Amino acid sequence: MQADSTPIHSSQHGPHQGLARRVERALRTPWRRPFAEHSRIAFASAQAWLDARPGHPLVLDSGCGVGLSTRRLAECHPDALVIGVDRSLDRINRDHGPLPGNAWLIRADLVDFWRLALEAGWAPQAHYLLYPNPYPKPGLLKLRWHGHPVLPSLLGLGGELELRSNWKIYVEEFAIAVGLVTGSAPAVETFVPEGAALTPFEAKYQRSGHALWRLRVGLQRLG
Repeated sequence: MQADSTPIHSSQHGPHQGLARRVERALRTPWRRPFAEHSRIAFASAQAWLDARPGHPLVLDSGCGVGLSTRRLAECHPDALVIGVDRSLDRINRDHGPLPGNAWLIRADLVDFWRLALEAGWAPQAHYLLYPNPYPKPGLLKLRWHGHPVLPSLLGLGGELELRSNWKIYVEEFAIAVGLVTGSAPAVETFVPEGAALTPFEAKYQRSGHALWRLRVGLQRLG
């Protein structure tokens, strides 16, 4: 097997020592950064799309990239409405064929989108974080989702949250952060995807022989 993706290398060899401090700060001081106007507009379009299709559970695909994962999740959840969100307009606009009727792609900054969704009372049945940028340098902890001030809003949406990564430390840190917020840290497990890979990254990592890691946790909605 010829690898086309190198494993993640980092000078960090275990969960970051500053993680608990960052999570505690995020819980103590809610993040109040003003929403970007393009995110407000995108969220309004997503809300209108949902309002026109009442009576269905919601699935979020956060950081959906080119939207292949959104398409596959729509097939896996045929009775749900699946919304894929990514901050890159270029990725969202790539042509991968028509979307299933129960799927929608929008460009928005997730740190805005999650807070807007929480304010609007969204309660996803399932929420996927598939291979987020790991930011493996120790000094970039604040850019990982579990080290970011938006973490309480992300977890506050509730539902069945699934995170996947090819960097075990990222998933371990996320599990620790969930435990600090909820009082119970979910298990971290290695896995082999069943059927087709959900994302192009997942397919590339499989071809390259990487171990894949995930956590799955049921969360209570905040408020």
